[in-house]
Amino acid sequence: MRLQKAGLALLLGLASIAAAPLREDVDRYRRAHEAAIVGQLADMLAVESVAANPAALQKQADQLVAALKTRGFEAQLLDGKGGPPVVFGMLKAPGATRTVVFYAHYDGQPVVPAQWASPPFAPTMRDKPLAAGGKTVDWRAEGVKIDPEWRLYGRSAGDDKASIVAFLAAFDALRAAKRSPSVNIKVVWEGEEEAGSPHLADILRANKALLASDLWLIGDGPVHQSRKPLISFGARGVMGLEMTIHGPARALHDGHYGNWVPNPAAMAANLVAAMRDDDGKILIPGFGDDVRALIPAETAAIAALPPVEAELKADLGIARSEGSEGLTASTMRPALNIRGITAGNTGASAANAIPTTAVVSIDFRLVPGQTPTAVRRKVEAFLKARGWTLADGVPDAAARAANPRLIGLEWDGGYPAFRADMTTPAARAVIAAASTAAGQPVAILPMMGGSVPLTMFDDVFGVPIIGLPIANHDNSQHAANENLRLQNLWDGIGAYAAMMAGLDW
Repeated sequence: MRLQKAGLALLLGLASIAAAPLREDVDRYRRAHEAAIVGQLADMLAVESVAANPAALQKQADQLVAALKTRGFEAQLLDGKGGPPVVFGMLKAPGATRTVVFYAHYDGQPVVPAQWASPPFAPTMRDKPLAAGGKTVDWRAEGVKIDPEWRLYGRSAGDDKASIVAFLAAFDALRAAKRSPSVNIKVVWEGEEEAGSPHLADILRANKALLASDLWLIGDGPVHQSRKPLISFGARGVMGLEMTIHGPARALHDGHYGNWVPNPAAMAANLVAAMRDDDGKILIPGFGDDVRALIPAETAAIAALPPVEAELKADLGIARSEGSEGLTASTMRPALNIRGITAGNTGASAANAIPTTAVVSIDFRLVPGQTPTAVRRKVEAFLKARGWTLADGVPDAAARAANPRLIGLEWDGGYPAFRADMTTPAARAVIAAASTAAGQPVAILPMMGGSVPLTMFDDVFGVPIIGLPIANHDNSQHAANENLRLQNLWDGIGAYAAMMAGLDW
């Protein structure tokens, strides 16, 4: 084993030496074109490509096809099967025997503009994070030197348009250095990942021959919380649930009727407490029975990650964590996350009244072995065992009279988790290329805590699927004031260039 480790270290060392000129070429190009690269990202962020704006999604897709064609790719839009189109590009490399598909998504999460410090689709540069008092910077001004610690604010900055811009800039750097890719390149940029990718599986199946490859690289997610570059080998699955708990037919004075009329807000609180404990453990009977255990190599990879918990607690202003196994280990198990609870009113709008309903919004994060169908079955069995009757729509008087606990469930489809083999030749090649690009060994993560529909790719193609995240860990993805640290973009350009020109297996 010691000899094997020494051999691997020597291999990575030699690869680093060989790749140094590539890294230097890419860095030289990037330094000379930083303003143009940031400008391309800012232009993309100005497009309101969210599910509520189909026209903007189409506009973004058209712009991406044009960007690929300008660079010599064969490019087209694939029929979205009822959703936004998928951007597809292809470039054959002379002498290449392997084909790699680069995946990312060009859609973003919905926004509530009032929650943002600056308009979400008016990209704004700041000299440091908002939480640290970041001030607006006019980065376009003549003579301004761009600082890698600056942050560009806007929806989709880190999730996921930065990966697309990193890919394009990396390709431009290779072309400027007159370097040919070592692999045939295919591009798949999706437009409804943030809506759960409901049409993606059909698109993949309809274009199976066109999308055939030896490897998929998934450009989504953040790097490690230590800022160390990261390669991931899977992602948790996800499914959402909205539970509507029905109370009295009309709101009632809580002095005259409290303690007698069941309060749906209190019922919601009690139900949530029965579903998960204070450490995040899911209490639904049998919920984790199907979970596939980690293998020793995966456990070792987690143990090798730099510790970040103490620093994160201070940064996030929390005194404790849920559970004691550490951040990464905690994301290897299923999660029941409460996205929100609404019932009645608070603050100046509060009234001494028993509300008519309470709504609990949940997302379940699934791990390998679990399926959305099985999770739904177990949750509904749990509710029925506790005396809840599942109601469709607003219950009528007869339903109210006959059932003491009424709850409406609205499920989304969701998808399972995926965790790939970290020991394949393709995996070793990706780790080596990423390490040489970074100039250091990269962090290796068996599975991201977030969700990407990787099982769809696996079901259709059955080839290695590996994550290539580049965003900063504190990018506020899915929240207000999403941002990208520029050094992460610079690092991403290097990583993408290595994947195009340095992969060999």
